[in-house]
Amino acid sequence: MRCVSCGYENPALANFCEECGASLVQMCLRCGGASGPAAKFCGSCGAPFTESRIDLGSTPGPLLYTPPHLAERILAEQAAMEARGHPAGERKTITALFADMAGSTALIQDMDPEDARALIDPVVALMMEAVHHYEGYVAKSLGDGILALFGAPIAHEDHPLRALYAALWMQGTMRRHSAQVRLERAISLQIRVGVHTGEVVVRSIRKDDLRTDYDPVGHTIHIAARMEGVAAPSSILVSESGLTS
Repeated sequence: MRCVSCGYENPALANFCEECGASLVQMCLRCGGASGPAAKFCGSCGAPFTESRIDLGSTPGPLLYTPPHLAERILAEQAAMEARGHPAGERKTITALFADMAGSTALIQDMDPEDARALIDPVVALMMEAVHHYEGYVAKSLGDGILALFGAPIAHEDHPLRALYAALWMQGTMRRHSAQVRLERAISLQIRVGVHTGEVVVRSIRKDDLRTDYDPVGHTIHIAARMEGVAAPSSILVSESGLTS
């Protein structure tokens, strides 16, 4: 596969350019289909990639798969943070949500890498869609899951409720998607979600090319990850603070 960034000819199954590190795959947010880096439209559903795209190997960070209207608000929040005299970061109460595929390691261990990617990517896409619907921020993509934040960088007083609604949306959408996959491939897919509300220190977002160093620091993130780690498949586990906030 030829890299559109540097022109290097890569092996057919490569996901990243061996010469410059650029992504060789882009994923449609509408249907989860994967296409080559130069494709203008999704080969599975016909959606234009200018409107429905995740660049899975992009180094600049999560803002590139954040919808444009949310990206604009995030940069506005950054400007407000700088105006308050906190360019390096500030303390905030947020709700963190971790979600991932349950049992994915065992599920894909004998699969071809392309088949495994085709199975996981649509699941991650539906997780992101749920987060963005409730104006959350996908801080990290974690292979078969995501870390999402509610309440920062876009401020919402009802961020715990938004996180819970997003979790419910994920599980509902996942049940429908899993039913379709089970009919087509006889594979059962499940996700698990963990939610926790607490304080973090959030770093600022650089504005050059929308690259980001936005990263929350604090025990809140670790507790949310722990909640997700012990959640049962197809469930949502919420800490006491997430329920009472």
